[in-house]
Amino acid sequence: MKAVVRTRSLAGLLLALTLAVLTVLAPGAAAVTGVSAIADSLRKNPVYVDPAASRQLSPTTAAALRRQIENADKPLFIAVLPADYPTRDLFTDLRTATGITGLYAVRLGDRFDARADSSVMSRTAVRNLVTSVQGEDARTQLTDFTDRALANMGGKAPASWGSSGGHGVSGTALITTAAVLVAGGAGAYALVRRNRRRHDEEQRAALERLRVVVDEDITAFGEELDRLDFHPAESGADDAMRADYERALDAYEQAKQAMAEARRPEDVRAVTQALEDGRFSLAQLAARREGRPLPERRPPCFFDPRHGPSVVDATWTPPGGASREVPVCAADRTRLADGRDPVVREVDTDYGRRPYWDAGPAYGPWAGGYFGGGILPGLLVGTLLGSAMATPSYAADYGTGYGDFGGGY
Repeated sequence: MKAVVRTRSLAGLLLALTLAVLTVLAPGAAAVTGVSAIADSLRKNPVYVDPAASRQLSPTTAAALRRQIENADKPLFIAVLPADYPTRDLFTDLRTATGITGLYAVRLGDRFDARADSSVMSRTAVRNLVTSVQGEDARTQLTDFTDRALANMGGKAPASWGSSGGHGVSGTALITTAAVLVAGGAGAYALVRRNRRRHDEEQRAALERLRVVVDEDITAFGEELDRLDFHPAESGADDAMRADYERALDAYEQAKQAMAEARRPEDVRAVTQALEDGRFSLAQLAARREGRPLPERRPPCFFDPRHGPSVVDATWTPPGGASREVPVCAADRTRLADGRDPVVREVDTDYGRRPYWDAGPAYGPWAGGYFGGGILPGLLVGTLLGSAMATPSYAADYGTGYGDFGGGY
């Protein structure tokens, strides 16, 4: 009887030791997943969910985000990690380990942050996008962030993700679709033509409304040139000054020509881009003439690009919106510091005069030319224009290119 008891006690002890060993060796039990392992997974799949954080994001949601990112062909990487995951140099190590230029977003417990290469998204844009989704649950936060980032980021997805052919349309679906199209016949064709005419009319109307604003911009820049009182042959003028002046004159002519040739709202971007280049040339010329250090290349004042290049980023909270960092000119910096409202560029709308960011989607190309696309996502979050630019249909109506971040700033 004693032998039986000893045998059972020994078996129980062995079982306890076995369970202890298995617990220690279980993945993630003794140590967190290494950055290299996460990076290896991200090189194959844009969404990584750590086993210890699996309750934060369901497999279904993770798969949906993966498909959305792959179909967008953008280098967006998402990692969902446990709350106690070490944060020291996390983004730097992760970016180094993957070796891929992109935008990296990490959900760590209930905390969320992101970093990006400047060629993919500017620091200000990343910061403002992160701010716009803070406080949301994991599913909503990652979905919102993905929607907004993909609509505005640059870059290309890594080839290591493979083709998205597995997510394509099946042969049966193609046959069914073809049958439906044939059945629709002339009716479908007439509907397409009618919708196309309506779309063209809307585009023409949008361009005409933009033309008024852009003509004001061109006129304002021409007046700046008239007030300059600079002569290439004047005493003290050097080759650098003359080059600045020539660039400003060329920008003025380019803007006028581009506006004359504009046929769609997206064509306006070339106009405001030329005006922005011209104003920076004038800022350089002014610094040379006054013996000041040359200004750094910064985006124009957010509140009204006609104010010229910005001098600093300042915190601004729009009515009913979240705070964000915006580039401001010296005068608006002073107004904000004094608690006063900045001088905002307003345009005519069907509802009266409104700030350009609340005047409709056609102002996306106009703003994109001034800001180079680099900081638009963060600046416009929560505005009418920002919401419109985040929709999948926006590029078809008003052009692409608003995610070419790092536009020289």
